[in-house]
Amino acid sequence: MMDHNTRKQILDLIAQEVVPAVGCTEPMAVALCVARATENLGRRPEKITVMLSANILKNAMGVGIPGTGMIGLPIAIALGALIGKSAYQLEVLKDLTPETLELGKRYVAEEHIDIQLKQGSCDKLYIEAICEAGGSRTTAIIATGHTNFVYEERDGIISLDRRDGCTEEAEKAHLSLNFQLVYDFATTAPTEELRPILRTKEYNLKAAAESIKGNYGHCLGKTMDRPLSHGIFGKTMFSHIISKTALACDARMGGAMIPVMSNSGSGNQGICATNPVAVFAEENENTEEELIRALTLSHLTAIYIKQSLGRLSALCGCVVASIGSSCGITYLMGGSYTDICHSVKNMIANLTGMICDGAKPSCSLKICSGVSTALLSALLAREGKYVTEAEGIIDEDVDRSIQNLTNIGKEAMCATDDMVLKIMTNKR
Repeated sequence: MMDHNTRKQILDLIAQEVVPAVGCTEPMAVALCVARATENLGRRPEKITVMLSANILKNAMGVGIPGTGMIGLPIAIALGALIGKSAYQLEVLKDLTPETLELGKRYVAEEHIDIQLKQGSCDKLYIEAICEAGGSRTTAIIATGHTNFVYEERDGIISLDRRDGCTEEAEKAHLSLNFQLVYDFATTAPTEELRPILRTKEYNLKAAAESIKGNYGHCLGKTMDRPLSHGIFGKTMFSHIISKTALACDARMGGAMIPVMSNSGSGNQGICATNPVAVFAEENENTEEELIRALTLSHLTAIYIKQSLGRLSALCGCVVASIGSSCGITYLMGGSYTDICHSVKNMIANLTGMICDGAKPSCSLKICSGVSTALLSALLAREGKYVTEAEGIIDEDVDRSIQNLTNIGKEAMCATDDMVLKIMTNKR
């Protein structure tokens, strides 16, 4: 068994990266930043200027804002200023009421808000909120992590400045993971230490159950549970996994006031790393300990991959989370470390290159593609079938295969990311 200090570091990392969130994390992070700037101002802002990195702008343009029936940033910013509480972190708008929603709509209509693309070099996850009223001006900046404040200032007096790299994200980077360490931790750490991971099942399957009560997004999850779909896919473990994963995503992208457990700053990644594993374990009649270890393996694999990919990238986050769920499912199938490495290689060979074109209702379609591939990759791995180093970007070493994936997503797809944003912001 690994030493106590290493286990504690990994447990702390999971606790930091797997947290509750209401709504898409990008607009919620913007609302959080505005809420903090407003709190520092001490009164309702007369003007709010928000400057965002391209990736934040891309991910916040077309997604539903929980409890509002509206999409996009203006209402999130308005509500962040009017009712947001920074202490709630990514649940910043959970105090929303019908009355305060009307106030928010009025605030947007009065044109107090100016949203801009941040000029010059900045982190891919960058939010700067400037609030002004009564001759006072405050600034709050979030960077590198969705809740990571690096700068706060009021009227020229700086109360926080961690822009030099001494950030929460840099501090967490001291723990360097590799896939063997991920596997060893998930399969050998004391079960009681890992038990909090069951909250991901509690939150994310509840989100799926709540989603059935409404018509969110493209209703992909509900469509998968209708008679026509049963005629095509049957009432199978596969259709149940797809349905319960898509349901949670439909609700989240459609603006339901339903919290989910996120992973690495993404609710969809949290859903995708959780629901396929939880549903498989239930229908395969795995033990609770096996479920706990499979969920830990799934979530920690996603965290590990995101360490080198970065919070936001041109690569769709469902690729990362689906790799995690494939690992968890392979484990629940009785797979060995070698089998799980093979499932990772199968996933990378198939899904690499799937673009992120912002958070939106159709994310559930991409998640279903990822989850179906996760199941196929796990089955192939258990049959001893896997993509070898003779093929494409796969390396004999699983960590180098993962690095090849993240290099493509982080570096090679930058031009793709620029083109996606250009297309999204120039529609007629």
